[in-house]
Order: sequence, then structure tokens, then C-alpha cells
Amino acid sequence: MYEGITHAEQNLLFLESLIPSGEQLYIWCYDASGKYIASSCPEQMRSVFDRAFRILGGLQKAMNLSDETEENQPRLIGTSIGMQWAVTFEAERKRDLIFVIGPVFYAAPRENDLRSALLAEPSVFGNAAWIQEMCGSVPLFPVMNYSVFARYVLMVHNTLTGSQLGLDALKGRGTEQALRQDGAVGERNRIRVYQAEQALLQMVRAGDINYQGAFRNSMSLSFGVPVQGRDPLRQMKTSIIVFTTLVCRAAMEGGLSPETAYALGDSYIQTAEDSRDSGELTALAHAMYHDFIYRVHHMRSNPNYSHAVQKCCDYIELSLDRRIRISDLAALVGYTDYYLTEKFKKETGKSISSYIRDAKIARAKVILQSTDLSVAEISDRLAFNTPNYFIHCFRSVEGCTPAQYRKREGAG
Repeated sequence: MYEGITHAEQNLLFLESLIPSGEQLYIWCYDASGKYIASSCPEQMRSVFDRAFRILGGLQKAMNLSDETEENQPRLIGTSIGMQWAVTFEAERKRDLIFVIGPVFYAAPRENDLRSALLAEPSVFGNAAWIQEMCGSVPLFPVMNYSVFARYVLMVHNTLTGSQLGLDALKGRGTEQALRQDGAVGERNRIRVYQAEQALLQMVRAGDINYQGAFRNSMSLSFGVPVQGRDPLRQMKTSIIVFTTLVCRAAMEGGLSPETAYALGDSYIQTAEDSRDSGELTALAHAMYHDFIYRVHHMRSNPNYSHAVQKCCDYIELSLDRRIRISDLAALVGYTDYYLTEKFKKETGKSISSYIRDAKIARAKVILQSTDLSVAEISDRLAFNTPNYFIHCFRSVEGCTPAQYRKREGAG
């Protein structure tokens, strides 16, 4: 397919041979000026999808990304009609080539809905012949579950760059709320969704800045309001508006003033309402949650703590998945181990080891309530020496074992 001479492009050819043809996963190559070079897309659909990529603004966004100086990672490009692409670059050629994966829909589009969405913006999609061509091609549009698409995107990226990125590299770009159709949600799943939602909101109330794991878990269980409408962009907006409203309330329960919380929430809701890009919307949900978390965290930071002790507390919150040594904290703030130990105990009322233990147990409670991870898996995730030691610490803080706590909270 590609006539370039780099080893990465040869790898890409090999990668395409490994992807089942039934997946309809197409890979495209453009140069930095936007000129089409080649594609694995069948010829009968190549023109339709190439024009869609251009008219819907995807190519311009990809070209803008090629000018960015940040680390090369795959990026999701969404559109107002629910058509999605992913973009990555070949490190060997320093972004002289733009590689595009897609398009896919996470849910099968309907011809009438697509036509209505395109006709709703004549100034943007005013090409009547193209609209007719697009709508007539709906039965041939690739439909793929987000999680499958994400894995293929990472395969392509890693082959091109020699990287070993995992799924978090794509999710971290704001794709957590990508729509998917996985069938009906059973009663147990609804319970798990509710528990994960409550874990997310509790982290807002507590201003817990180590929220990434719970956020990813929640979004893997539910991608928003499950009501299916004609406009996929409208559905994403509705989900984000509901999510923002819940987070705003939780922030106020955590102590953020209503004046600040309502103003911030209204701003994010208006931004979501004005957006015409699903990629922007998915990034917006993460940005909003992050913003509220850090505002509550800042407000709840103990004003009686010195800068050094507060810095240690923040470091502990962000490092619950590893073993935290007093020497690490002392080096962080430039104190001796002894001086920091005395200062920390005087200001917080707890020894450093007790503070770390209590923080890890608090995180364990969130995991127990919102996931099905075993006690051993939670112990490992929170870097306890052994599961038995984790159980001992949990019982000393909560008065019961982790299993008893999960059963008591109805999360088992």
C-alpha cells in the first residue's frame, strides 16, 4: 500500500494483514500539507470517507496536531455526526506523515438521522451531492465497539513508533466517554454503575486528586445516559450535562461555595452545549471533573499545615499505588527524616506511617465499593506487603475485614 521506505511503514503493511477484513478498519496516510498518499480502504468507499474526513474538519485537526510539539501519542478526532477517527504520526519521519485510522461509528447510524444532522448545518455541509452520497453509503459505514477500536489504534501507533503504549495513552486524551452499544444493561451492571458513580462523587467531595483509576473504571462501566436518540452529539451533550450537574452538587457538599460551583458548572455546561465536536466533548468531561476535584482539594487543604507538610500529603495521595518511604518524603521537601517525622506528627496529629496507612485504607474502601477486584488484587494495587497485612491494616482502621466491608456496603 505505502510506497515509503521506512521500516515502520513496512510494519504497518504487516499489521494490516493481521486485522480481520470483517473489522473494516482502514488506515490512511496523508502528508503534512494534507495531501492524500494512500489508504487500505476499498476503492468504492475511499472517495466518500476521504471527503468526509476533509469536510467534517478531521484533516485540518490532524494537520494542526502535526504542528504540536508535545509527545507523540494517538489522538481521537470526533465529529458532530458521531463519525470517529484516530490520528498518529511516525516518529522516524518527525510527523512528515499523518496516519489516520478509521472512520468508525460506535453505534450504527440511521440514514434519516444522518441526513437531518448534515442538513442542520448548511453553511458547513452545504454540498448536496456529498450529503446524498454520504447518506446513501450508510449501510457500508464501519461500526466498531470503542474498546476494540482503541486496541487497534494502539496496535497501529506502537507499530509505527516502536512504543509500548497501553490503552491509558488513548483514554488519557479524553476518550473515556466514547459512545458504545454493548446491549442491554442487566440489574447487576446497573448496581455496579451506581456504585462507581458514587465513588466518583465521593472523590469530588473529598477533593481526592488521585482519582484517575476510579474515573477510568466508572467510564468503562457506563458511557453516559443510555437513552438512544437521533443525534449522537446530542446524547453526548446530555450525558456531560448530567455528569456536570452531579459533580457540581458533590463539590458543594465537599465545601465549595455555591457561588463558585454554580458558576463553574454553568460555564462547562454552556461550553458543552456550544460544541460541535465529539472529541472536544469527551475531553471536556475529564477537564471538568479535574477542575472541580482540584478546587475542592485546594479549599480543603488544611491552612494550619506548612507548605512542606501539605506537599507531603499531596505526594502521598498521588502515590497510593507504591511503597512510600519517609526518606522519599524528606528528600521531596529538603528535610532530614527525623525533622520531617517530628514536624509531620506535630501538624497532622498522626505519624507519617499512620497517615499513609489511613490514606490507603480510604482508597481501598472506594475500590471495594466500585469494583469486583479481589482482596489480593487490591492489596497489590495499593502496594501492601501481603494480602494478610492489608487485611490487618484494614481491620485496625475499620473494625472489619475488607470482605466484610464490601458485603456490608452491598458491593459484593
